[in-house]
Amino acid sequence: MLKRYLPVLTWLPHYNRRLGGADLLAGFIVTVMVIPQSLAYAVLAGLPAVVGLYASLLPAVAYALLGTSRTLAVGPVAIIALMTGAALSGVAAPGTAEYLQAALVLSLLSGIILLLMGLLRMGFVANFLSHPVIAGFLTASGILIAASQAGYLVGVELEARDLLPRLAELAMGLSGIHFPTLAIGGGSLLFLLLLREYGRSSLRRMGLSKPLADLLTRAGPIFAVVATTLVTWHFRLAETGVQVIGAVPQGLPPLTLPGFDLSLWQALLVPALLISVVGFVESVSMGQMLAARRRERISPNQELVGLGGANVVAAFSAGMPVSGGLTRTVINFDAGAQTPLAGLFAAIGIGTVTLLFTPALYHLPIATLAATITVSILTLIDIPMIRQTWRYSRSDFSAMAITIVLTLVEGVETGIISGVALSIGLFLYRTSRPHSALVGRIPGTEHFRNVERHETESVSHVALLRIDESLYFANARYLEDTVYDLVATRPELEHVVLICSAVNLVDASALESLDAINARLKDSRVTLHLAEVKGPVMDRLKRSDFLDDMTGRVFLSSYAAWRELARPSTD
Repeated sequence: MLKRYLPVLTWLPHYNRRLGGADLLAGFIVTVMVIPQSLAYAVLAGLPAVVGLYASLLPAVAYALLGTSRTLAVGPVAIIALMTGAALSGVAAPGTAEYLQAALVLSLLSGIILLLMGLLRMGFVANFLSHPVIAGFLTASGILIAASQAGYLVGVELEARDLLPRLAELAMGLSGIHFPTLAIGGGSLLFLLLLREYGRSSLRRMGLSKPLADLLTRAGPIFAVVATTLVTWHFRLAETGVQVIGAVPQGLPPLTLPGFDLSLWQALLVPALLISVVGFVESVSMGQMLAARRRERISPNQELVGLGGANVVAAFSAGMPVSGGLTRTVINFDAGAQTPLAGLFAAIGIGTVTLLFTPALYHLPIATLAATITVSILTLIDIPMIRQTWRYSRSDFSAMAITIVLTLVEGVETGIISGVALSIGLFLYRTSRPHSALVGRIPGTEHFRNVERHETESVSHVALLRIDESLYFANARYLEDTVYDLVATRPELEHVVLICSAVNLVDASALESLDAINARLKDSRVTLHLAEVKGPVMDRLKRSDFLDDMTGRVFLSSYAAWRELARPSTD
């Protein structure tokens, strides 16, 4: 039980020098790579840049103790930062003490929700977010994030937070572009895009090894930060109007106590729930994918506990809501991290920077961070997924499209709630009209197929009806109508066999419908039979009176039913 809730106990006793060396190297690489992102995502959330560093320290330590993924790196991430900014702007003004306090409350609420979900073993909630809805939400969020950074890239101050007003404000403010800022922001953006597109191949042609080429390509934000900071410092561009990070508090994060204002907690409860679910889905998806590459496993329920602990710790260490980050996790994995201790080493590295080197960040241009954010969110915009969903399923595409539109127009909360609701609604609609097929025997075999798709043989007095869906309250009436229509159109019918090979569940409403079908067919002098009933379904049916009252039999296979019932007509 102790190992279940403290996964660190499963790998720490086997820790050795080889693992330590690999984790130490990965921690150093992650430290160097994610500092610009940590600063940028705090700014994206409307918080002081140093909050991003604080959120990369103790939360990472908490996850190392409680999480099950050996490579997931926890800290500020783009989508959670966007949702954080959207939630906090509704309760306080950015830059105020109330805004910072609300960020702590949001972190604490998210942590509590995740912990409760983990203790209640509710990892299954991720299944309610369909992949098209997630893809649509992330795509729209990527667009929102890019739009939110446009003003910083060109040196135009924008007040609006919603997409359309922000774009209109940007268009009207283009005449006031600050060209030194544009040179820094646009130059950084172009450099990062070119490095991302051609960096690996160019470095490989120069004779560098693949691992080194990959490392240098991912280090692009570091090069951009160092270069633009030096240029801004040397030419004193801050005096000309280039926005810089400014003074970053030096030292480790202070201990903080989130306020207990009931009205504030109520206002942030729904945003905290959405942040928790989205952060969990993003983290567990990344964790499972990387664990599979090493033939490892993670526990979704324990991941909830790990992420919950990380967010609770963030609330008491001047942080912000955190999750498993895509970029930092991939960097951690590729750098050779073997255990969660790599995250602890990265936290020590970031803590060292926070303690000793933050004065060097004074002249870091905001435009460079905006370029870093803009390039990093390109992975969120999934055009191939949108195209594939359009070709494959128009109903799934409708859920995706509505999620995209509402997220862009009404905000992230409305978008994801609507997308989830529509996904569940589409599922209920599909399963309320279950596919069924009359089947016949493939001549000379024991196989049965849809009579409309294959050449089959059948007899007029037996109908073999295959039900391709579990039976529950939403489709029970539809099943009744299907069977009654079948009997009404075939007056010679004597036997109806419901083939239940695809039925995994028969709930109480469906059982009542089966009783009604049995009684109705009995009045019509038609016998009802079942075939290929699965064990768990049969166990439940045996606890009812249905099998005793059913006029026919339960056959082990469709062929057994055919052989028994078709005989009188073929003699």
